[in-house]
Amino acid sequence: MASRELTVIVILALTPQLHGCFPAVAAGGGAVVVLANDRRTTGIYIEDQNIELKVAKAIGEKYGKDDRVHVNVASFNRYVLLSGEVPDEAVKTDVGVMALAIENVRNVQNELVVGPPTSFSQRATDGYTTSKLKTKFVSEGKFDANHVIVVTDNSVVYLMGLVTRKEADDATEIARTTGGVTKVVRVFEFID
Repeated sequence: MASRELTVIVILALTPQLHGCFPAVAAGGGAVVVLANDRRTTGIYIEDQNIELKVAKAIGEKYGKDDRVHVNVASFNRYVLLSGEVPDEAVKTDVGVMALAIENVRNVQNELVVGPPTSFSQRATDGYTTSKLKTKFVSEGKFDANHVIVVTDNSVVYLMGLVTRKEADDATEIARTTGGVTKVVRVFEFID
């Protein structure tokens, strides 16, 4: 198979995995592929994707038929963020333990809320808030927007990434002043 054809196949295979990052870009007639400028190694990036899938699968196998359980899983540098809603503290604790038991997970930040699941319209609003915030990161130009992952759940914004303290402060301030955001939770790892 030609190198160019293989590159296109790799791009198509990875594109659905690039949530939370800006999309892959093909340049120079498809000959050069530039993935999001990420401070993680390629191996860790792929491991984060695998961790998210494994945690989601474990939760789905145990709680998939329970419509009272809504869990979002994000992994960055093998650090897992759980957000969403669960019916009680026992389920919250169990989901956190399940996530921590997944191979290569370094830590879990369990931000699950005990309460009813958010509505479809709230989830759509959260998606819009995430997009709006990522756009502001780019337009403000204070840091490379690809260094910060944004997860929004019930108007609470979670920020993840390997960042300097200045980048973290800038991202937090931008998120804090974005309409529709009720709270900002920092889940950063600092590199300085």
